[in-house]
Amino acid sequence: MADTKRIKTALISVFHKDGLDELLKKLNAEGVKFLSTGGTQSFIESLGYECQKVEDVTTYPSILGGRVKTLHPKVFGGILARRDNEGDRAQMAQYDIPEIDLVIVDLYPFEQTVASGAAEEDIIEKIDIGGISLIRAAAKNFNDVVIVPSKAEYSVLLDILNRQGAETTKEQRRMFATRAFGVSSHYDTAIHSWFSNPLS
Repeated sequence: MADTKRIKTALISVFHKDGLDELLKKLNAEGVKFLSTGGTQSFIESLGYECQKVEDVTTYPSILGGRVKTLHPKVFGGILARRDNEGDRAQMAQYDIPEIDLVIVDLYPFEQTVASGAAEEDIIEKIDIGGISLIRAAAKNFNDVVIVPSKAEYSVLLDILNRQGAETTKEQRRMFATRAFGVSSHYDTAIHSWFSNPLS
């Protein structure tokens, strides 16, 4: 099918690692290359898989206490570039931007942190910036990119991989994008609610 796309490179940035190992095993078996940061990268490597550091792609380290890791044109260019757009492809070549075909994210647990009675400064640090940006970018470019926006969707992608290998249809990518904007909307609503009633 013309709208079928192969997953070759996956960017993985997750808070919760549980349930990820089975998905990584299948992706690795399908020859998918991994790209990650910090704890997720260490987790992937602990399972015996090769994983390229995001900072090796961007040439920037994680900065500001981890607040800025993935926010870089080489990362977001690799996600947002339209593969059938000649101008986008030319700029990817010009600026050495890698194609990223799959983005797997599990956001900082904002609601759980609020519910735990944590201090305001701890709650603020659980407002995910890079992760939510990755989700929105990948979902916007669902024509070319698969977005797995939470650990709840790991099994959904695994089922697709088991049935059809590392390939997805546009309908499947749109389904993931729809779920991704649902995750994004819920997350921002929770943050807005807390800012409106910080003591509740």
